[in-house]
Amino acid sequence: MDNNELKARQDLAAAYRLADYFGFSEGIDNHFTLSLPDQEDRYLLIPYGLHWSEVTASSLLVVDGEGNKISGEGYAEPTAFFIHGAVHMANEKNKCVMHTHMESALAITMLEKGRLLMGDQNACRFYNNINYLDEYEGLVLSKHEAKPIGDSMIDADILFLANHGIIVTGNNVYEAWESLYFLEKACRAQILAMSTGQKIKPINGQMAKKVADQVREEASGESANSYRHFEALKRILVNSGHEDYQD
Repeated sequence: MDNNELKARQDLAAAYRLADYFGFSEGIDNHFTLSLPDQEDRYLLIPYGLHWSEVTASSLLVVDGEGNKISGEGYAEPTAFFIHGAVHMANEKNKCVMHTHMESALAITMLEKGRLLMGDQNACRFYNNINYLDEYEGLVLSKHEAKPIGDSMIDADILFLANHGIIVTGNNVYEAWESLYFLEKACRAQILAMSTGQKIKPINGQMAKKVADQVREEASGESANSYRHFEALKRILVNSGHEDYQD
């Protein structure tokens, strides 16, 4: 295993651990996947049945674009890669794919025509970068059922699935994690504001776009805020006794 693959494994394992730490996980369901660096049609995937709090770098499976196990110990659940495969293949930008049912974002998907409103600074990060599928289609158990999901992520990095959950993508783990983290923050703030019964004061589109552009300028490379944030969170794992994610 080369250093690039080891780093990819450690970052994805950290993302799983952090998602559990922040309450984004749901039992042993949902997945984070990552394209292996410099390897075509190879992806890292959690073995089914492993809790997110248990994931380590070495426990991750390698699967192909059909979800077939190439290497690793454990069960590659057959339906696990329908959504993820469709999203990875929709656009090369979708190198890391994170699908969760995290509660506040899920609550937005449960509303009739639920939308993330440009009501706070965190929401503005996602201005004009979210697509929505407004009809619940049940469990995704085939490529055919996954195709609309993949198609919806050709030109957007965020997708809200009605009555189901959300998907975020990134060029790497830390960019995807940054979106996941701040998306839940924005959704939680919106739900809280809605609970007051008062009308949410929207941020106008021109200002929301300005914020989104400013965030995007800081989104790449090791000087990026997203990289620094993710590295800080990995230190939290180490300092709280979860450094075994690296193993």
